[in-house]
Amino acid sequence: MKKLSETYKELGIKFVFPIEIKDADGNKTYCEESDGDWCKREYDAKGNVTYYENSEDYWSKWGHDSNGNIIYFEHGFGYKEGTPRSQSCAGKVIEVDGKKYKLTEI
Repeated sequence: MKKLSETYKELGIKFVFPIEIKDADGNKTYCEESDGDWCKREYDAKGNVTYYENSEDYWSKWGHDSNGNIIYFEHGFGYKEGTPRSQSCAGKVIEVDGKKYKLTEI
């Protein structure tokens, strides 16, 4: 990934370290230090971290239930635990005899 400081330099934008970017909810989504180390994070709608990556080629992913509890975790070294949200039926709507039901995970 190209560091934000490199993009700033190319565009002639002045900056100071550390470079920190936050989303509209105040969650830190990017940070870069003067030594070149950087990290980025992604969050779900409830502010739970769902993805992390850094300049040392490390990454990790989390999945959360509706209460914010971690139900899935994996990282770039091959470790996986739980069921990814994409494989869960939670939140899906089914229809039976004309009535709709929203599935929840227990």
